Amino acid sequence: MKYLFSMLMLSLLTLNNATAQQHQTAQKMENNSFSIGKINKIKSKILGESRTLNVYLPDGYHPDSAKTYPVIYLLDGSANEDFIHVAGLVQFLTMTETMPAAIVVGIANVDRKRDFTFPTTIAKDKKDYPTTGQSAKFISFIGKELQPYIEKNYKTSGDKMLAGQSLGGLLATEVLLKSPSLFNQYMIVSPSLWWDNESLLAKAPSLLKSLPAQKIKVYVAVGKEGAVMEGDAKKLAETLKATNLEVHFAFFPEGNHANVLHNALYKGFELFNPKK
Repeated sequence: MKYLFSMLMLSLLTLNNATAQQHQTAQKMENNSFSIGKINKIKSKILGESRTLNVYLPDGYHPDSAKTYPVIYLLDGSANEDFIHVAGLVQFLTMTETMPAAIVVGIANVDRKRDFTFPTTIAKDKKDYPTTGQSAKFISFIGKELQPYIEKNYKTSGDKMLAGQSLGGLLATEVLLKSPSLFNQYMIVSPSLWWDNESLLAKAPSLLKSLPAQKIKVYVAVGKEGAVMEGDAKKLAETLKATNLEVHFAFFPEGNHANVLHNALYKGFELFNPKK
């Protein structure tokens, strides 16, 4: 009996020990983190504030390697906005060899209405949105502070894309028309060209006369988003096609303003990187 009792106690102790080890392992696993990028802070003298950058680095990236990468600058790039799903899309399309490996820089928002809009002549908009109209500062921040910071700290190839939707699409259009050499690729999705009674769209033909000689690719996309949004996007694409730019246009009848960005970027990355 003593022998059986001793064996029973030994079995119970062994079981308890195994259970404790499993519990400790489970706790260790629960405490591990899963990271898809880096969070940087950049102090902007132009904007007078610190800005958060969410940075996705492709598989195999190493700061000591000679390999360099194109950079996708993503507007509305906060973690709770478009950064995670766009970084995932880039990772997937890289894995499937649909596009080259790229760095994604998500520019987190502070006040998107302020940063993405130029001054309006509409009194009601001025009253309803008093912080708007500072896009010139934000564009200056991109060219004079953000791009030099990324090029200093990461292995960049010189190819730069700007991607934006809605008010971000409005800003991307303004950059293309007023400071086109900042990027050589533009992804403009559902641009809010209705801003200021479509004044930017009206000025586009004259602004496009001063395009640089460099090769610039532009992709304009829109979903089923109403006559104004759809009509403005199509008119922008038609205006751009009258220049030496490489222009692509896509309409997504199954998409709306809330969900069109992901599918639009998927198609845009394919168009910019055709299979040979």
